[in-house]
Amino acid sequence: MRAKNIGCCLFWCLFLTYHVVSETPPPTDTDDVLVFTVATNETDGYKRFLRSVDVNGFRDNLRVLGLGKPWLGGDNVKTSVGGGYKLNLLKKALENYKNDDERIVVFTDSYDVLYLSGLAEIVNKFKSMNARILFSAEGSCWPDKSLASKYPPATRGKRFLNSGGFIGYASDLYAVLTYAPIKDKDDDQLFCTIAYLNEELRERHKIKLDHKSEIFQNLYGAVADVELKFEGGKASLLNTVYNTEPLVLHGNGYSKLSLNSLGNYLANAWSPEEGCIMCWEGTIELDETMPEAYPIILIAIFIERPTPFLNEFFTTIHQQTYPKSRLHLFVHNNVEYHQDAVDSFLKKVGKEYNSSKQVSVSDTMNEVDARNLALDYCLSKDCSGYFSVDSISHLDNKYTLKLLVEQQRGIVAPLLVRPYKMWSNFWGAIMDDGFYARSFDYMEIVKNERRGLWNVPFISSCYLINATLISNDKTRPSYSEGDLDTDMAFAYANRERSIFMYLSNRLDFGHLVNPDSYDVTVTHPDLYQILDNKLDWEKKYIHENYSENFNPNRTPMQPCPDVYWFPIVNERFTKELIDVMEMYGRWSDGSNNDPRLTGGYENVPTRDIHMNQVKYEPQWLYFLKEYVRPLQELVFTGYYHDPPRALMNFVVRYRPDEQPSLKPHHDSSTYTINIALNRARVDYEGGGCRFIRYNCSVTDTKPGWMLMHPGRLTHYHEGLRVTNGTRYVMISFVDP
Repeated sequence: MRAKNIGCCLFWCLFLTYHVVSETPPPTDTDDVLVFTVATNETDGYKRFLRSVDVNGFRDNLRVLGLGKPWLGGDNVKTSVGGGYKLNLLKKALENYKNDDERIVVFTDSYDVLYLSGLAEIVNKFKSMNARILFSAEGSCWPDKSLASKYPPATRGKRFLNSGGFIGYASDLYAVLTYAPIKDKDDDQLFCTIAYLNEELRERHKIKLDHKSEIFQNLYGAVADVELKFEGGKASLLNTVYNTEPLVLHGNGYSKLSLNSLGNYLANAWSPEEGCIMCWEGTIELDETMPEAYPIILIAIFIERPTPFLNEFFTTIHQQTYPKSRLHLFVHNNVEYHQDAVDSFLKKVGKEYNSSKQVSVSDTMNEVDARNLALDYCLSKDCSGYFSVDSISHLDNKYTLKLLVEQQRGIVAPLLVRPYKMWSNFWGAIMDDGFYARSFDYMEIVKNERRGLWNVPFISSCYLINATLISNDKTRPSYSEGDLDTDMAFAYANRERSIFMYLSNRLDFGHLVNPDSYDVTVTHPDLYQILDNKLDWEKKYIHENYSENFNPNRTPMQPCPDVYWFPIVNERFTKELIDVMEMYGRWSDGSNNDPRLTGGYENVPTRDIHMNQVKYEPQWLYFLKEYVRPLQELVFTGYYHDPPRALMNFVVRYRPDEQPSLKPHHDSSTYTINIALNRARVDYEGGGCRFIRYNCSVTDTKPGWMLMHPGRLTHYHEGLRVTNGTRYVMISFVDP
């Protein structure tokens, strides 16, 4: 009985296995499928199209029509009628297949099309739709709206024909293409529409529309219908309206920018697991041992407005690890205040470059002319690339230029962001009214949560251009387009010419400074930039050992009980702050009468200048919050006040013949800070602070070091006599 059961089970297993295998459809043979497209120029869009074909493995099936020949189908088929030339090319190509009832033919545009699957899936889907010819569909009746009423009703989906993508049997397609003549400049979509609306022709050749985007997805008027889906380690496209996954994506009409954005991910371009896959395609690696093989590059620097931290900007340019012998330098300075800095930079390092050229303020050349002159200068030096850098762009990564050259794109920019802000040198989208907008992935890109190479509609401030674009009048960058500024004009012209602009954040390249509040009328304007350019301000002015104050293994220095020493600012800061005060020059007279104070009376007067007199009060209060308060919390445990309040912030000047000392007193504060601004026993003799209760004196505070002590009650103190020279001290009474 048991043996019988075993035999029975074996029989059914074999039976089921046979039927499961037999019900699996055989693989679709696509060797005979013909894929046609039309492309007269090898544009960026065409290269992207070819990549999608290669990724999906059917380059051998592809036939490109018209390549290298002049376009005869009209001037601007994106926004006006035309394109009959495409159908005439296809009609001629199908002559040898006009009687072939079995061969399947796929046709799409190229510059604005991406294949999202292999041919087998496309063919199987087509066969399941019981059509001999299938056209893509869209929501607009174009180019003749009057024909809308003649369309057959559609129960669901897009109702109108789009000729940018279709699939069918060769004999049927040839018959439809030859049902009537079409001139090269006639409209291809109108021709196909009339054929479809011809009921007899439609029924004979079983012409249908892909209403639900099961194969063809047109984006115009339907951008909101689709979204990216990340599954199985790759990106795919989902039509959320019809719950379909289109196999061919077409950025028709004004939707090309949306196609560019989606194309950053689709066709195996980027995935959550692997990151940017296409980033490596077409790149080169420059051999550092062969500097003579590096492409010749022109670095074009533009200083068009007063810019903070310009010397630091020049340092990032000079530190680029690219052979200076392969670099030419062009500088346009349009700011009188910066002329000395420019002259100093060129005098110091200009001879290291192959050549250098300056257009200074005295040349009175406007920005557009200067940028055009720089392009010409590049060509005159037989350069391979043109690296445009505005003075707000700090290239902290010394390999930036080398990495951009290795990327091998027509136009590529490094991602640069204002620190602590979401302001960057690119926009990811454009609204219908023409204004720039953030794309769906803008925040992820700016935060470097997604790394890659991104096709975007707007870049500015810093970018590398392949010189082949400059030497061709049809692709040469334009900086004058109507009333647009130069940045917008540059991006607009590239978009109109279908020239892709790439942004790279594969690595961290640098940052942008914010010039909006830069006031060159004040003494040392960089000193005032703590609010708008905190990162650069810190690099320039904060003491190099400031962070060591928070080292848990380090005990804060106490020269007296509850009196602490901290390094906080560097000597550049102290010297510049003294300059600010002396240039202002309106020191108080040291009397008790002080009109600057509420009530007009100072109990313990000093010779001083208040921060608000030199327009530095907001900056100083921010300094107290960001750099002083953390130190106070470190040593005066349990006291917390954010932000700190300080009504009295001033620089005191002690001189033997003016005010040499200060009588014993309590400060009107919870705690007080004193920052030494110059050197004891070098710039002055004597001086210091004596805490009377403890009979403890601090006489040798280093420049840039801060003395912090309690204010009221316990730390009664006096200013010790200065016997020679001038002593400067920055003082704040915090939380009075």
